[in-house]
Amino acid sequence: MRKTGVLLVVLWLIQSCQSDMVFNEYQKITKAEWAQNHIVEFEIAMQDSIIPYNIFINLRNTKDYEFSNLFLITQMTFPNQTIVVDTLEYEMTDVNGRFLGSGFSDIKENKLFYKENIRFHQKGKYFLQIQQAMRKRNEVSGINPLHGISDIGISIEKVK
Repeated sequence: MRKTGVLLVVLWLIQSCQSDMVFNEYQKITKAEWAQNHIVEFEIAMQDSIIPYNIFINLRNTKDYEFSNLFLITQMTFPNQTIVVDTLEYEMTDVNGRFLGSGFSDIKENKLFYKENIRFHQKGKYFLQIQQAMRKRNEVSGINPLHGISDIGISIEKVK
């Protein structure tokens, strides 16, 4: 009886350690200086059109990031060449100016929702492009380069 209980606990631990992540990739931003025209691109091969997924944009920022928010423009290209463009805004600090995200050092990691509970209805390769779209208040030209973003990533997880 005791061996069965230990076996069940071990099986439960193994099952709980399995990740629902199906894609996870980062790209480094050289010198943590994201140029306005630098488009970060990810190629995502999806073959499952039934299971729902959550897509996250993952950012690592340094203490040199000087804004409380972040504007991004994304472009998702589907296997049939349909294109969907989104303008996104994310909060990067709390009301007291402290960086959000996890991490104890000078780098914070943020996992930001991009698409929630979606299905990839077309099997094949998807391309996701991400570009920073930060501007100072009352200025038309963008910030170039944007300091303090060191890595951009994408993760895709099965919805639990």
